[in-house]
This record gives sequence, C-alpha cells and structure tokens, in this order.
Amino acid sequence: MGSEGWTKWTDAVWDCIQLMGFVSGSEFTLEDIYSAEAVLQRIYPENSHIKDKIRQQLQVMKDCGKLEFIDNQGNYRII
Repeated sequence: MGSEGWTKWTDAVWDCIQLMGFVSGSEFTLEDIYSAEAVLQRIYPENSHIKDKIRQQLQVMKDCGKLEFIDNQGNYRII
C-alpha cells in the first residue's frame, strides 16, 4: 500500500471519514462525506472548491489502497 500523493488534505478527509464512524469494511456514499464540507472549509478557508477536493482525495485514498470504489454512483468501501 503506497502513500504516493497522500497530503495533509488527504489526512483531513480521512480524519472526517473516521470521525463519522466509518471503519474497515464500512460502506459510505459521496454525499456522506460531503457532509464534512463545512469542517473542511474551516480548515482550508482559501479553497472554494471543497467538494472537488473531497473527490480528489477519495481518489488518492483509492490509489493508496485505503478505499475501493463500489460503483460509479458515489459508493465507497474502506479496505
């Protein structure tokens, strides 16, 4: 499991996922994670594209072996 591309942004989104109670084997939706938008906006007030950044970080997590995309409907599973 590589960590290429994993940044502080990725850490912030991962922390939000964990604080929502999702653990290994949990499934969640993109909409679930979008509920953290306000928190992430406070951490990164200069970013006006939080939802785009969330999607980007989910891709990084997938590439690093932390998540799998279940389908193209915004459903994910933590590995």
